[in-house]
Amino acid sequence: MSNTFGKLFTLTTFGESHGAAIGGVVDGMPAGIDVDLDFIQNELARRRPGQSRITTDRKEPDQVELLSGIFEGKTTGAPIGFIVRNTNQHSKDYDNIRNLFRPSHADYTYYEKYDVRDHRGGGRSSARITISRVVAGALAKLVLRKKGITITAYTSQVGEIEIDKDYHKHNLNLIEDNPVRCPDLEKAKQMESLIAQIKKEGDTIGGVISCIIKGCPVGLGEPEFGKLHAQLGAAMLSINAVKGFEYGEGFAGASWRGSQQNDTFISTDHKIHTQTNHSGGIQGGISNGEDIYFRVAFKPVATLLQEQQTVDKDGNQTSIDVRGRHDPCVLPRAVPIVEAMAAMTILDSILLDRSEKNIL
Repeated sequence: MSNTFGKLFTLTTFGESHGAAIGGVVDGMPAGIDVDLDFIQNELARRRPGQSRITTDRKEPDQVELLSGIFEGKTTGAPIGFIVRNTNQHSKDYDNIRNLFRPSHADYTYYEKYDVRDHRGGGRSSARITISRVVAGALAKLVLRKKGITITAYTSQVGEIEIDKDYHKHNLNLIEDNPVRCPDLEKAKQMESLIAQIKKEGDTIGGVISCIIKGCPVGLGEPEFGKLHAQLGAAMLSINAVKGFEYGEGFAGASWRGSQQNDTFISTDHKIHTQTNHSGGIQGGISNGEDIYFRVAFKPVATLLQEQQTVDKDGNQTSIDVRGRHDPCVLPRAVPIVEAMAAMTILDSILLDRSEKNIL
């Protein structure tokens, strides 16, 4: 089972949804970085359950414990081990599905692959494992902000309610002012009402998260198999419930002409820029110094608080009635996860770029 992300900046995760703890080991973290524990904890607070009426009712403090790799408030360059203890498991809620496969979950595929599965909240395949990604992403952000690189994600669509795709038209400082994490406050109210109604019905709904990376230097990514947009796409598609990824104009640009799509070059203050940014900050698989922007599509959460048809592990047809505490829409809590995966990808690319230049 592959549990490690990255090449030079790496994260290896461990733990299960209803186990003792979720944790990880970050390797390749540059030495001498000031560790802002309050910042790391705040990133976890953005992801934690029970933060509003439109998220799961599970209550977890998600307090991180940093175990190694830090001395007198700074990183030492050694591996950083950490854990976040699970304190509010209701494992009995899953006793009735011990031998059943939940529709559209990883239950069946996991069992067929490994001949064993943890039925308590999905075990290793649970979205709770993304805690480790948020911690590692926060550490990556601490490095990136020293380089003037910022990563901002927000909810841009829930169901059929969507905001203007042009991020320049939104005040991104308003993202954390509502539980949906949407910069359009009027649309945010509509989204919140929709999610609340969906939750009341025992159903779920999906949507889209947009992300912007500012301050990225020119030259990250490889021209062949290590294209930067391919790395970002792989990172995003590794997140639970993600079904699609597009960068720049994405699929919308497929209907354009080349004369509309091309980003012409201009020179200002002895620096080369593009007059437009339909490419999304990446050309030929390599960053060009403009803003990198992309969109990530999330499917509706697979767990419904409604009776559904399924089979047991012996193939017998039956029905399933899931209990427990579940999100009606994953997007509000997925925003920091998208940022975390983007941060790790960009930092890993920076370290790779530096190593190549040192070799040459």
